[in-house]
Formats: sequence, C-alpha cells, structure tokens
Amino acid sequence: MKRREFLQTSAVAGAAAYGFSKAKAVHAAENNTLKVGLVGCGGRGRGAAREALTADPNIKIVAVSDAFESRANEASAFLQNEFEDSVSLKDTTFHGLEAYKQVIDLCDVVLLCEIPHFRPLSLRYAVEKGKHVFCEKPVAVDGPGIRSVLESAKIAKEKNLNIVSGLCWRYDLNVQDMMKRVHDGAIGDVLHVRETYLTGKLWNRPRRPGDSEMMFQVHNWYNFTWLSGDYNTEQHVHSLDKGLWAFNDVPPVSAYGVGGRMTRVEQPAYGDIYDSMGVVYEYPDGRSICAFSRQQDGCFNDTDDYFTGTLGNAQILRGIITGKNPYEQRKVPSNMYVLEHIELFKAIRGNRPYINNGEYMAYSSMLGILGREVCYTGKRITWDEMMNSDVALVPDGYNWDSTPPTLPDENGRYKIHLPGGGLEYHQVVR
Repeated sequence: MKRREFLQTSAVAGAAAYGFSKAKAVHAAENNTLKVGLVGCGGRGRGAAREALTADPNIKIVAVSDAFESRANEASAFLQNEFEDSVSLKDTTFHGLEAYKQVIDLCDVVLLCEIPHFRPLSLRYAVEKGKHVFCEKPVAVDGPGIRSVLESAKIAKEKNLNIVSGLCWRYDLNVQDMMKRVHDGAIGDVLHVRETYLTGKLWNRPRRPGDSEMMFQVHNWYNFTWLSGDYNTEQHVHSLDKGLWAFNDVPPVSAYGVGGRMTRVEQPAYGDIYDSMGVVYEYPDGRSICAFSRQQDGCFNDTDDYFTGTLGNAQILRGIITGKNPYEQRKVPSNMYVLEHIELFKAIRGNRPYINNGEYMAYSSMLGILGREVCYTGKRITWDEMMNSDVALVPDGYNWDSTPPTLPDENGRYKIHLPGGGLEYHQVVR
C-alpha cells in the first residue's frame, strides 16, 4: 500500500475512533478541494502538513515557504515524495523572510509554522487576504505582537475565517475529558494550579561560514528571545495554556518569579535565553498558577498539570482525580495533532460550528511573555502593564543584512538579562 493510501485509511479509522463520521471528517465536499499553503518548513511545519493531509485528503498543498532556500526545497521534495497527487509545488516553493506573502496569496488555508517572531505579521496578512488559518504556538514574543494577534482574530471573526491554534492539548480527547470533569466540579472550585515542564536542553545551531548576524540568529532562532520568546514562551506555553484553561481563560492580574541561566554556558550557541524559570501568576481572589520550567540536562524531569480544588485534586496528563470524586481515566486513542486539523477542515466545510482560537492562544502566549519578563527583571509586573507595553523585540528590517535587536561583543557573547540589574555579557564557565 502506498503511503498516500495508508494515510487516507488511517484518517478514516482515526476519525471513526474519535466519533466523527467518514463523510464529515474525511470526504466532506468531495468536489471542493481546498488549497493549502505551508509557511515554515522545519520539523513542525512538515509535521503540520502531514497531519493536515491525514485529517482531510480532499486538500492539496499548493505552496510552501521558509526563510532558508535549502529548507524550503527539502520540505517540498519530502511532501511531493510522500503524498504524490495531494501536493503540487512546481514553481511554488519560496524562500526569504517575507516569502509567506507568496504562499498566502495562492491558498485557501495556510499553516503558519514559521519562527514565532514572524507569526503576528503572517497572521495579519493571512486574515487581510481572507484565508483560514492553522496557527502554531506561541503566537508572539512581545506585547505589541500579542495586541496585533488579538486584532487579527477580530478581523477573522468579522470575515468568518476560522483560526485553529497549535496549542494541541485543547484538542486531545483525554485532556478534554479531564478538563470537563474539572469544570463540572469534580474537584470543587479550583484554587491553585501548578504547572511543570522540566526537561533537558534543546538544540542549538552553530554559525555557518558566510552567515550574516541576522542569518545566524534566524537559523539558531530558538536561542534568541526576540525570535522564540525564550524557551518558556516557546515550549512551556502548552502547560501555561492548561492553567489558563482551568480558570476559564481568564488571565491573572500580576506575576512575579525567579529565573536564570546556569547550564547554558556555551557562547554564542545559546544566544541570550534562560534555562530555568519559576513564576507565580496571581488572581485577585487569591487563586494562583505556579509554573516551573527548566531545560537542564541530568536533572529531575516532570511534565504535568496539578490542580487543587475545594473537593480534591487532579493531575490532567496522568488522568487522575483524588478526593471526594475519585477518578482514574481509561485513555482512548487520541492524536491531537491530527484532531486539530480535522476540526479546522470540518469548520471550513460547514460540518461543525465556526472556530476562532485567537483570544486564548494570545493570552496563553502572553502568560509566557509575562513570566519571562518577571524573571528577567526580578520585578512584579501586572497583566495590564505587559499587555500595554510598547517594548517591541524587532530588527531594523527584514532582510539578511538587517541588524537584530541583540548583537555579540568581540568575543561572540550576547548580553543576558540580570534580575534587578539590566543586561550584562554572560561569563563563560568551563
């Protein structure tokens, strides 16, 4: 069986397991092929394209783009080889920092999987052009970016354009089950949420011969705050989103925290990001979200959501409730990465209500940004202060000769935020 046939069969079987009919989940509007574009051709982008094709085989990938030509070409070759007749990329594989416009112009639906810094720009362009959107997380790296995303979500609503967020746990059937039980009162009133995302270090990319400073930083984007939002915004946002969800998507009023950089000592490989943060998000009635994240090798690892209520406790990912209403979940098959695309295409085809995840994806991303800033500064900062902040993490242009907002010294070191003390060059410790 060809991979294409296998994926079609898998999509039907998966949709049936999730309670969707074959007609609605896979073959709705047989004669209405949707043209889909991909912006950002890294691993997440190629994964999103694969999952979209699995969710609804009555689509066609018609254009792709990436900042780098080699990555765009690799993704184009991969998709055409794996999905054959569902991909048509002759003369529609683009590259460059503004190539997202060429893709969006050619499609009905766009998968925004580019570097987080660029997401507010591409989202605004997409909704202004009347396109439906799958938007990866996080959606911005600063206050102005968040405000732009919220405005784009309003424009999308006015135009009846669907937006599905890459905060994929919202589409996981087992997590949905647990969250419904929490919201239905299984643990009483939720008083406190503790989020953990304790893992090892992620990747970095060395400077290549001939790289301009802009090119090096974009290639090594995860390790620069202006591009990724720092690791807690880029990765821990999944857990922060469940904390926000627990409180019905109502944001906190303020936050304070501690954080630093203890093991990311290599320069310039790790740019200017931290490797550990602990943040308390405060609500006016005394409730709180305590978020602990770390990317350090050789340490205790844990990723889960711990909710404390007036009647008991819940661990969301483990599927356990203790207290007055005990419950141990029997997990069902649930590919959340495919499910989010199934729901998007069902909404576009009119087989489910309109979807616009714009507000909660912006608020969850802002939780990451707020947490980063209280750790960077050592200050207590209110939600409103961050939402209204005019501090924009932007370069002086969007070409390979542009100047990024952070630059190395003569030894290749980048300035690191010092709580209570501004910025300082990080000292390399061996």
